[in-house]
Amino acid sequence: MIQPRTLALAIAALLPASPGLSARKPANQPTVLPSSAGTAAGDTPASTDASALSADAPGGRWLSRLAPGADPKVLELAVSAMQCAQSGGVGADARRLAVIDYSRPSLMPRLWVFDLAAGKLLYEEVVAHGQGSGDNMATRFSNDDGSHQSSLGLFVTADTYTGRNGYSLRMKGLEPGVNDAAMARAIVMHGAPYVDPVRAKSMGRLGRSWGCPAVRSAVARPMIDLLKGGQFVFSYYPDQAWLARSALLKCPAARNSLAHRGADGAPPSG
Repeated sequence: MIQPRTLALAIAALLPASPGLSARKPANQPTVLPSSAGTAAGDTPASTDASALSADAPGGRWLSRLAPGADPKVLELAVSAMQCAQSGGVGADARRLAVIDYSRPSLMPRLWVFDLAAGKLLYEEVVAHGQGSGDNMATRFSNDDGSHQSSLGLFVTADTYTGRNGYSLRMKGLEPGVNDAAMARAIVMHGAPYVDPVRAKSMGRLGRSWGCPAVRSAVARPMIDLLKGGQFVFSYYPDQAWLARSALLKCPAARNSLAHRGADGAPPSG
């Protein structure tokens, strides 16, 4: 079993004192509130309070009541990885968690943003994957610059800036060799016009990024503002090598979640 002090030192080593990229002041743009006509779920009522996130009530089960369309086992892994990072001193004050399930096609909603303190589902959205990861289905993932592939694992969010993709959110990868090059690769959350579910139907897939989790332009700014500054993003795919070696999935709570999965680490079918 990984000792808490060892895990804390390993995670802390991945977090630079300041972002590797210089921040620029965001453009003066109006805030776009989630629309009831879209897939934002900002007004979803809480089904329980945040105290359900405890050893007696696995977080994934609690979150699955808020997001019945998500795979509960993926949510359990996300909460386990988050709690493992927090036990090492990372994101101890985090209130929000975003979960991306890349095992789903890009045409389906596969991004969920939760307010853990309020017990609410804030967003259920489509999200783009990298050009190098696949077409409608993402099957390849990388930590390498220039691969244009998405990365898996747990990220803690940093600051925002305005760049060529508009208002964007930097993310620090917490998993060595899996996503810890995210800052250097400029893997950020941003809005993009190619994340258009209507156009996607005729194309057979959503537009793709260079590895960033790009979202609809209409929800990008309010979503980023909710996730900036020390919140968590968890990206999942049933990659056996990652599931086997991820230190954040080797905490007792994480191993509990994996015990309920199939031998290949994939969620149950159906």
